[in-house]
Amino acid sequence: MLHLIRLILGAASALAAAAPVAAQEYDCMIEARQVIEIRSPVEAIIEKVLVRRGDAVKKGQLLVTLASGPERAALALAQSRAGMQGELKSAEARLDIAQKKAQRAEELFKQQFISANARDEAQAEFQLATEELRRVRESQKLNALEADRSAEVLAMRSIRSPLDGVVVEVMLKPGEFGAITFKDPIMKLAEIDPLYVEVVLPVSQYGRVKPGQKATVMPEPPVGGRYDTTVSLVDKVIDAASGTFGVRLNLRNRNLEIPAGVRCRVQFR
Repeated sequence: MLHLIRLILGAASALAAAAPVAAQEYDCMIEARQVIEIRSPVEAIIEKVLVRRGDAVKKGQLLVTLASGPERAALALAQSRAGMQGELKSAEARLDIAQKKAQRAEELFKQQFISANARDEAQAEFQLATEELRRVRESQKLNALEADRSAEVLAMRSIRSPLDGVVVEVMLKPGEFGAITFKDPIMKLAEIDPLYVEVVLPVSQYGRVKPGQKATVMPEPPVGGRYDTTVSLVDKVIDAASGTFGVRLNLRNRNLEIPAGVRCRVQFR
């Protein structure tokens, strides 16, 4: 993108090469901070598309739902298994009884009322009950993990916005197949607050513009107006072919009143 902007703006900026940067206006381009394509993370039929072209969206907002019947059923089954307490209660009761029997057997053995073999059998029963309870608890943990996994699988059927921005284009509709391919995005989003203002300056101005420096951006009609902004980036590499370097400014756009893709003029202060 910056290479294209150099071609568009480089010639005009080169005409001002001999003048001080603060005394000149330079051509610039207002760009979206980022433009991303939303794709399905899984192969599934699109159930609903909840936004339209031009809609403003918030980070985390639900954009698309995919068909998810089997995944919902799997989650319900896993949650049911994870919530079952019958086997655990039975194992705890068996352990409690086995522990009491082992304690009584030890007391009776000390009083020489039972043999050592009978005492050992009671202790072995207690150990088995202990291991059974441990097995049941481990099984419950696995059931809980399976429920978590099923919830994550189901969550992948709900596609949410990764940013605050606007819907640029909706490519696929409900009933179409959301495939895992680079050729089939569902929609395109653009983040336009803040906007990036890209400027190409002649190499003679290198070192005169610094990060944090104030500037005024003037979009072309029909937008118009004057907007205060700040330099956020100065390229560390000069384009030898054109004798220019790039500068980026951050332009706040809280009300989304400035569209991306507009040409502008910028004056550094």
